[in-house]
Amino acid sequence: MAKKDERFEKVYTQGKLEGNEIWVDKETGVNYLYHFAGYSGGLTPLLDKDGKPVITKIEE
Repeated sequence: MAKKDERFEKVYTQGKLEGNEIWVDKETGVNYLYHFAGYSGGLTPLLDKDGKPVITKIEE
């Protein structure tokens, strides 16, 4: 996956030319959803059912 000194780590991928990825900020634990289609894409925080960001526990 990602190198140790990189801030973001890709933890999930779906699709090849069009699809979704989930990225985790290794400093804050916030999960982001990245949707891509061809040469375009968009990034947004991944939210839970209450509208709060999904947080992954970061191991030190």
